[in-house]
Amino acid sequence: MRLETILLSHARAHPGKTALVCGDERLTWADLGHRVRAVARGLLARGIGPGDRVVLYMSNRAEFVEAFFAIQAAGAIAVPVTTRLTPRELAWFRADSGAGLVICDAAAAGAARAELGPDVAMITAGGQAEGFAGFDTLRLPGDTPLPPVAVDRDEAAILYTSGTTGRPKGVVLTHANILVCHGYMNAVDWGIGGDDTYLVAAPMAHRAGMGRMINAMLLGGTLIVMTRFDPDDILAAIARERVTVMGLVPTMVRMMMPALDAAPERAASLRRLAVTGEAFPVPLKERLMALLPQLEIVSFFGMTEAGGVTGLMHREQVTHAASVGRPSPGVEVRIVAEDGRDVAPGEPGELLVRAGRPGAFTVMKGYFNRPEETAAAFTDGWFRTGDMARQDADGYLYIVDRKKDMIVSGGFNIYSKEVELTIGELPGVVDVAVIGVPDPVFGEAVVAVIETGPAAPPDPAAVIEHCRSRIGGYKKPKHVLYRDRLPRNATGKVLKREILPAALAELGLTTEPAP
Repeated sequence: MRLETILLSHARAHPGKTALVCGDERLTWADLGHRVRAVARGLLARGIGPGDRVVLYMSNRAEFVEAFFAIQAAGAIAVPVTTRLTPRELAWFRADSGAGLVICDAAAAGAARAELGPDVAMITAGGQAEGFAGFDTLRLPGDTPLPPVAVDRDEAAILYTSGTTGRPKGVVLTHANILVCHGYMNAVDWGIGGDDTYLVAAPMAHRAGMGRMINAMLLGGTLIVMTRFDPDDILAAIARERVTVMGLVPTMVRMMMPALDAAPERAASLRRLAVTGEAFPVPLKERLMALLPQLEIVSFFGMTEAGGVTGLMHREQVTHAASVGRPSPGVEVRIVAEDGRDVAPGEPGELLVRAGRPGAFTVMKGYFNRPEETAAAFTDGWFRTGDMARQDADGYLYIVDRKKDMIVSGGFNIYSKEVELTIGELPGVVDVAVIGVPDPVFGEAVVAVIETGPAAPPDPAAVIEHCRSRIGGYKKPKHVLYRDRLPRNATGKVLKREILPAALAELGLTTEPAP
């Protein structure tokens, strides 16, 4: 079962229903189905076919939805890359995936070309850019049926996730992975469907925004796409379009609270809110529930590699606030010690996840072109998450330690190794440790602690600007601190747990994130 066939069946079943609203553009399901088929023809005409990869380096816009499903209709594989990443990072993803085409925002085309080089095919969306073909050139009209895709071409997307080594890995998700998670499990667990109107405010190239986009498209609802995150604009869209379902990360909720406090009636149509990312503080939940008593909140713990693992339902948001919920139906979990044995209830260990054969249900097919790393990620069919967790007698899971060196800021995962490698390029840096500290808006903020030597180290502004130019802006440090020597163990490994208390004291912070 393929994603594009579901979208096209909705186009046939209710052609006059509104499918997509983005700014001033409103598309019916018939319009959207026509565009998806037309873009698929354009891709095939350009030599993009089964198994080929296409990078989507686009901000939220209607063309993203068209392109994502047209790529599937052509039998190819989508490689979404958020525009919050730099063109330099884009070039790495393009090279690693071997993508033959990049569809890029027109505003970023020049910078992207400089990094991609002259030989990479590019199409621009959201306007014309001199020297580039526009998205309209992909829309080839015609009535000829699209060629069928072989049943063994089951890969739908490659989503990149950084590793603790700093080298991003491409997670291969199949049509089944996406369908089971967003077209079935979300629908059953959250009580959402084709009668709902979905609003997406997070980047659709990021898994949080992509999930809500796919919910709407697979369930036959109406999708409202916000081109930027602005609380007043979002509340106006909710009121105007009678939005019923949306997804946010806690940072977005914090940023929306002043506007909600001023006029909660603008969100009166909302009935479901899906929240993921960093921890959702109880005081923030309680404020939201008091303002919008009709709203039911569901939070979930998921991973790019494993899909949705657990869910915490509305009735449990306060009673089990510290938990990430219980395993989703059909998802098996184990908590194991270092020797692989299952630990007793309440004891911490590594979280392992299984949902049938990899690629068949919610767990990824594997890492793209990395057979050794794929093999290392699984033990007897169980995916090793790297997260330390415990499970109580009632089945509720609690994450006690995240993946090594990962920081979650504004719902985005930041692996400290990547930031450390970038800062280490600067002269005057003997060594550097990157840690996360509480932040009142983003949940966590990045702190770089630099070990200095005989040469003068770079000043904080230089460190931040260097990171901004080399990696995604959300990964740059908010604070830069300096030490004569970083604490190490007997083997020379930097002890971040000893760095954190002094950093918190120097920055005047507590260990508890603000609500």
